Amino acid sequence: MRHCVNCCIQLLPDGAHKQQADCRGGPHHGHQVCPTCKGENKILFRVDSKQMNLLAVLEVRTEGNENWGGFLRFKKGKRCSLIFGLIIMTLVMASYILSGAHQELLISSPFHYGGFPSNPSLMDSENPSDTKEHHHQSSVNNISYVKDYPSIKLIINSITARIEFTTRPLPDLEDLKKQELHMFSVIPNKFLPNSKSPCWYEEFSGRNTTDPYLTNSYVLYSKRFRSTFDALRKAFWDHLAHAHGKHFRLRCLPHFYIIGQPKCGTTDLYDRLRLHPEVKFSAIKEPHWWTRKRFGIVRLRDGLRDRYPVEDYLDLFDLAAHQIHQGLQASSAKEQSKMNTIIIGEASASTMWDNNAWMFFYDNSTDGEPPFLTQDFIHAFQPNAKLIVMLRDPVERLYSDYLYFASSNKSADDFHEKVTEALQLFENCMLDYSLRACVYNNTLNNAMPVRLQVGLYAVYLLDWLSVFDKQQFLILRLEDHASNVKYTMHKVFQFLNLGPLSEKQEALMTKSPASNARRPEDRNLGPMWPITQKILRDFYRPFNARLAQVLADEAFAWKTT
Repeated sequence: MRHCVNCCIQLLPDGAHKQQADCRGGPHHGHQVCPTCKGENKILFRVDSKQMNLLAVLEVRTEGNENWGGFLRFKKGKRCSLIFGLIIMTLVMASYILSGAHQELLISSPFHYGGFPSNPSLMDSENPSDTKEHHHQSSVNNISYVKDYPSIKLIINSITARIEFTTRPLPDLEDLKKQELHMFSVIPNKFLPNSKSPCWYEEFSGRNTTDPYLTNSYVLYSKRFRSTFDALRKAFWDHLAHAHGKHFRLRCLPHFYIIGQPKCGTTDLYDRLRLHPEVKFSAIKEPHWWTRKRFGIVRLRDGLRDRYPVEDYLDLFDLAAHQIHQGLQASSAKEQSKMNTIIIGEASASTMWDNNAWMFFYDNSTDGEPPFLTQDFIHAFQPNAKLIVMLRDPVERLYSDYLYFASSNKSADDFHEKVTEALQLFENCMLDYSLRACVYNNTLNNAMPVRLQVGLYAVYLLDWLSVFDKQQFLILRLEDHASNVKYTMHKVFQFLNLGPLSEKQEALMTKSPASNARRPEDRNLGPMWPITQKILRDFYRPFNARLAQVLADEAFAWKTT
């Protein structure tokens, strides 16, 4: 820094070692006195090095005699320096005030700060009835984020160049049985012919004082479900079949699964569909048994617990099984062939994508790809299962997911930083492994600060289609559900072969408020930065294109949302 007059300027970043610079720019460490200033009054420019969201503060302080007399005794150069500092501070403050609280500083700051675009997407939330637009003052994106785009684009190009949608080898049934011997010993090969849901009778060896849910892990580990099981426990003995001195209980699996995806409106679909009198769901909306609980996972970061046996999962459908049993028992001998129309559903949004546990239990991997996936086991028992998938623009899904699961310090800035970090981690994996290996890599998924991989719908769907027929799927978009709830619900009724509803029932189902909408405090944070949105659109574009190709529907490319 050059100075034309005798002065002493100190730049003192907080926590840094103090340095003094004389008029010739030479550093003087410690407590030496500037040879030119000789201990006279000094003007100190103190710069707070901490990163601030809104404003870099420039403090102008004087040491020595800080009264007006001292000011008047300043030499001309010192007065100029002080006035210059005050002018700079005044301009910074004026630019902030004039530009408004939601806008960029007119004088650019080196600290990250940005503004909200004026028209966030309608699908900013999962609330289909929410058609109100948010109005935020438009502002220029943070210049540092914009400058980062070319380097991030190189990362995305590197990932895109390595994308290859390969067909996975399917495991043999015998290999599946070796992995889940107990499950195959409990679930039979055939089900009752007069029940739409896959049900069967199994012998119950307990007495009328026996607690059938004494060891159920769902009851043990979650207090909020205990009241449900208390009611089931009281009615249990009355819902047993008795024949030849033996007791039998009806066991059932779901007829259909809502398999995904998270933050795509599955809760809203579940809440509406459960109002249909022919539909019964599990006692818990999301058992997560196929993907997590059967491995002993509650939350993977908490470690593994005892594995939940298949009997614990089947207990969740006892309420529906009791109703089906009553219907079967009420039928006369002439009507034994009459089909029971109740269908059971399950709505774990992890079923489609979460296979993180495979790395802990399956050791015959090929190049890092899992040898078994969830759908392999479901298909082994239920080759005719029906599968419902609700999808959403993966860019908006990721931001909604971030807002829902992040616990603190949520902001568009923080989201942007986490997205760029996740992209770098994903590229590092793609440099050495296949797309499928990276998508199902538990270590990578745990390391990524946002769940980038969940939005790779094409990867998951293609793996499901390698096992189930395309006709067994109903693929919906949250955007369509939001714009016309009645239409999408009718598509679901048709897919599940459900009976018609009365006008009152249909009105209750279609006009009720949406479930699991975005929380008000998250709405106040506004949308992601446009530059973050652009980055994510670039990343998801090839995956969306492949999905649209598979489904023969360009709407799933999400080119305009």
